[in-house]
Amino acid sequence: MGAFPSVTHVAVTVSNLGVSVPWYSKLFDAEAVLDEDTGPFRHVVFAIDGGMLFGLHGFPDGPWTSGYDERRPGLDHVAFTCGDRAELEGWRGRLDELGIKHGGIVDAHYGSGLSFKDPDGVPLEFFAPPPA
Repeated sequence: MGAFPSVTHVAVTVSNLGVSVPWYSKLFDAEAVLDEDTGPFRHVVFAIDGGMLFGLHGFPDGPWTSGYDERRPGLDHVAFTCGDRAELEGWRGRLDELGIKHGGIVDAHYGSGLSFKDPDGVPLEFFAPPPA
């Protein structure tokens, strides 16, 4: 075996694909590359620069009624990499243009993050490493 493999895709379950697909299309500035009904759920996938896929799952039998809770075991957040703080600042401007609320850029010794949430409250982040 070689090195541990990189992440190929992330998929999140959403309550309403009619809301989430356009929201993510605007965020990614891209249309979905796949939209299929698998039987148990509908699967919509976006191709992100760098080769990663980001999927949305919608279940026809209705959404989970308990809201997202980062304290519940499972996903805490999904972070997208930025090369540096300047790129992070560009994404802050893009979120502002799209009207997406965010927490501003937070700097720490290990890097800088820009947190925001999707329509279902799933935490997302743009993250840049600390300056060299």
